Amino acid sequence: MSNTKKALRYFAKYLKPYWKGITIVVILSLISSGAQVMAPTYLGRSVTALTTYLVDLKKGTASMNTFYSALWSMFLFYLLSQIAIFIAWMVMSKFNADSTNDMRENLFAKFQRMLVRYFDTHQDGKLLSLFTSDLDNIFNAMNNAIFEIISQGIMFVGTIIVMFTINSTLAWTTIATTPFILIVSVLLMKKARVYIDKQQDEIGDLNGYITEQINGEKVIITNGLRQESVDGFKVYNNKVRTALFKGQFYSGILFPLMNGLNLLNLAIVIAMGSWMIISGQVSQAIGLGLIVTFVEYSQVYFQPLTQITSIYSMIQLALTGARRLATVEEQKDENEVPNGKVISGLNHGVKLENVHFGYNKDKEILHGVNISVDKGQSVALVGPTGSGKTTIMNLLNRFYDVNSGKVTFDGTDVRDIQLTSLRNNVGIVLQDSVLFTGTVADNIRYGKPNASMDEVISAAKQANIHDFIETLPDGYDTQVSDASSIFSTGQKQLMSIARTILTNPPFLILDEATSNVDTVTEEKIQKAMDTVIAGRTSFVIAHRLKTILNSNKIVVLKDGNVIEEGSHEALLKEKGFYYKLYTDQMAFD
Repeated sequence: MSNTKKALRYFAKYLKPYWKGITIVVILSLISSGAQVMAPTYLGRSVTALTTYLVDLKKGTASMNTFYSALWSMFLFYLLSQIAIFIAWMVMSKFNADSTNDMRENLFAKFQRMLVRYFDTHQDGKLLSLFTSDLDNIFNAMNNAIFEIISQGIMFVGTIIVMFTINSTLAWTTIATTPFILIVSVLLMKKARVYIDKQQDEIGDLNGYITEQINGEKVIITNGLRQESVDGFKVYNNKVRTALFKGQFYSGILFPLMNGLNLLNLAIVIAMGSWMIISGQVSQAIGLGLIVTFVEYSQVYFQPLTQITSIYSMIQLALTGARRLATVEEQKDENEVPNGKVISGLNHGVKLENVHFGYNKDKEILHGVNISVDKGQSVALVGPTGSGKTTIMNLLNRFYDVNSGKVTFDGTDVRDIQLTSLRNNVGIVLQDSVLFTGTVADNIRYGKPNASMDEVISAAKQANIHDFIETLPDGYDTQVSDASSIFSTGQKQLMSIARTILTNPPFLILDEATSNVDTVTEEKIQKAMDTVIAGRTSFVIAHRLKTILNSNKIVVLKDGNVIEEGSHEALLKEKGFYYKLYTDQMAFD
């Protein structure tokens, strides 16, 4: 499917529910355009009536009644045209706002259904530009361009019909330059479309770079890379500037070109009308009115062409935005299993059975991994960076599906379990904890919105964060956000652990929960982890090995393979890879 068809189908999808409003706009546009098309005929009649009056004045039989009647008719038609436009504009503004609101809501809802892979492979800034740049362009076009297309299109067709009804010779004269105009317009529009499409893609790249740099501002400052950051910005910004200039140049040149051709066409119409009077094809009295009528129609005929070409860049930006949004809507949702099994707790345990997996087809990360954890056990995953520890966490929670083999809960493949049920039974404490805008209490009860205040406080106490919260100005009602948080990295981890304790999941994953904190905070987090792990089946992904000494089993990963497995004491006795990791780490602690 072509990009244009994809964009048009996207518009049709969101405008279809508002067909009543669109119908009203079309009818009012017909009335407005029809009135505007008819008005010039009465202008011509008034000129003819005035000429006749001057001739009859000499005969003493002059009357201005026809003149006044024609003027009043012209005024009423123009008034009707403006009233219809005003009402149509109000109706259209309403359904435009509603339809773009639907687009925005559906886009955000789509994000909540999409695969984690999509977010892992797209910059935040590019995703944000869909909500800002692309949707703004669509709204602007729908609020301006669509109305112009409807009204001007009707006016264009109506003008041609009326012109041929009045005088076919002058009608052909008026439209004679149309083929040339269309050829030039199509060529320029094709050029403009290429660069306007590129412009939006480049803006997405620029937004991605800006977001990345803002998020890493502290790193940039501490490494003295501010100027390098600006230089990098200039590269992206120049690409936007180049695409923007070329797109606006090719689309913008249409407007002055149309105006020039309009003036040329006007001169041709006047010349032809004058020749018709001189050659005697029409009388002087009728001819003057005819010339005035077609001078007006020449303007009206070119007005739709001029208006549509002047807003071409706006239309193309909207089509580009619709194409980008439609592409997002085409992305796969998470593979929910409608008739899948609903689980409630664990009766036996969790297993990875001969699991092969790679984020890309040509690069496998896990090579036939077998790991099992029985109910109530704690299994620690250790190994160097890139060994596959976090990848296993992604598979356990079904952020990704295995290439082969399977991950099972009580013997049931996770692909056969309803996602909602799976996620309700799995709790995760990530390496980088996130706080959301709201109160401290809201953040703790994020996974259980209906939790009572007593439950929130109890979870905070178990996570060793209650005492700090009590020192805050408003305690649990203190407003926080991840962007301007009063919590340190370690305190965020404790908040995240409190959140997990509150949801009380039967299966728990702790992903490097103590890797970014100091020794004192690590002890607090370790106590909180011991609390949350107690009695639960868990995987602990560990970087600091002393935090997993009490685990029931330690699984050692290297290059996507399980190379050792056993208790801490047993692995030390083997003096293998784990022994080396442990002794090397203890030497630095």
